[in-house]
Amino acid sequence: MSSDDPNQPGLVITVTESIRSFLLSASNDRRLSEELRELALTLSSAANAPYKQIRSIWMESAFDSRPGLISLFSGSNFVFTSPKPREKSEELKERLRKLKELAERKEYQELVKDITPKKDLNEPFSTYKDQIGFGLHVALTMFTGYLVGYFAFRALFNHSPIMNSAGGILGLVFGMLLETFLFIIRTSEPNLKLPSSTSRFKKNQ
Repeated sequence: MSSDDPNQPGLVITVTESIRSFLLSASNDRRLSEELRELALTLSSAANAPYKQIRSIWMESAFDSRPGLISLFSGSNFVFTSPKPREKSEELKERLRKLKELAERKEYQELVKDITPKKDLNEPFSTYKDQIGFGLHVALTMFTGYLVGYFAFRALFNHSPIMNSAGGILGLVFGMLLETFLFIIRTSEPNLKLPSSTSRFKKNQ
C-alpha cells in the first residue's frame, strides 16, 4: 500500500527518522503478521504515511520492542493535501462558452460601431402593425373608389346596373393605382412620415 497516495483517507504525517527506524524494525519482527510486516516495510520508504497505519503497527508490536508513542511521533508534522478541483459539468461548460461568445460579439460590435452603417429604423412595414394598417388603408381606398365610381356612373347612365358596376370597378382600380403610387412615394422618400408605429417611433425619439 503506497502512503504517497493523495487520496489516502485519515491523518497523514511526515515520516521522521525515529518512525522510519521503528518501521524497519517492525518489518523484521516475526511476531507481527505478514501483512503488517509488508506494510511497515512499504511505509518505511515513504516520505509521508497515514497515522492510523503506523499506530496499528505500533499497537501490534511487542511492548518491549516498541518505543513510546509520544517519542515515536515527536518531530513529525501533519501533511495537508489539497482536494481535487471540482470538474465543471458539460452543461456548465457549454453555458460558459456561449457567454464568452456573447461577450466577444458585444465587444466586437462596440469596436466597429463607428465604422459600420446603422440599421435603417424607418424601413416600411417592419412590424405587423404597419402591415395590417397599410392593408386596411388599401382596402378602404379601393372600397371608397368603388363607391365613388358606382354612384358617379349611376348618375350619368340613368341607373343602369351594368354601367353602375363598371363604374364601381373602374373606381376600385383607380383607388388601387392611387395607393400604389403613394406607396412608391413613401418608400422612395425616407424623410417622409410613415404610417402607424414607425411614425410614433420617430416622434418618441
